[in-house]
Amino acid sequence: MGRLVIFDWDGTLIDSAARIIECMQRAAEAEAMPALEAEAVRNIIGLGLPEALQVLYPGIKERDVERMRLRYSSFFLAEDQLPSPLFPGVETGLRRLAEHGFRLAVATGKSRRGLDRAFQETGLGELFSDSRCADETRSKPDPHMLKELVDVFAVDPVDAVMVGDTEYDLEMAANAGMPSVGVSYGAHSVDRLQRHKPVMVVDRFEQLEAWLRASDNGVWASQGEMM
Repeated sequence: MGRLVIFDWDGTLIDSAARIIECMQRAAEAEAMPALEAEAVRNIIGLGLPEALQVLYPGIKERDVERMRLRYSSFFLAEDQLPSPLFPGVETGLRRLAEHGFRLAVATGKSRRGLDRAFQETGLGELFSDSRCADETRSKPDPHMLKELVDVFAVDPVDAVMVGDTEYDLEMAANAGMPSVGVSYGAHSVDRLQRHKPVMVVDRFEQLEAWLRASDNGVWASQGEMM
């Protein structure tokens, strides 16, 4: 049986950053909240929505969190009539990994409703044996969702790997005692990813696939290796 690979969703498999930024900015405008710069929103991609709003608006009241959550969700759902595209190489790469026996899972800041909709829209849901969302466990970088997943799969954290595009993904993995791989094409810069000592940072999904297949029967590559 192949090893467990846990993926973030937005920014790692799906190119959705621009849509998230636009919908959050529109929600702020609609709710007469202070305007949000694009980079401020990009910074919080990966967090659960309530936690993201606490970062964007320190001290925000609970009622305003709920208003913004509902407004953002309504804009995102309306925009999602045309789903965000997968990054190049993702679909074929995931299918090849599944065919070679890797066990695939998702750990995401999305809601369960949002992830299930994304699974259906992309047709990729069948490839993932399990998943955890921020609204049913704890938001990144808390390691709880990773701990739940390794328990389900009955593996040690060091025998799994977390793949993500934000420092919250990689910090979560470090907090769980799990190796991580960063992707450079998502929301956060390589410098931010490297702070959490990933095994490597890849520029293309095909690089990740090749490394996983080469490492499946051995140990993960040495810390900090780049491909």
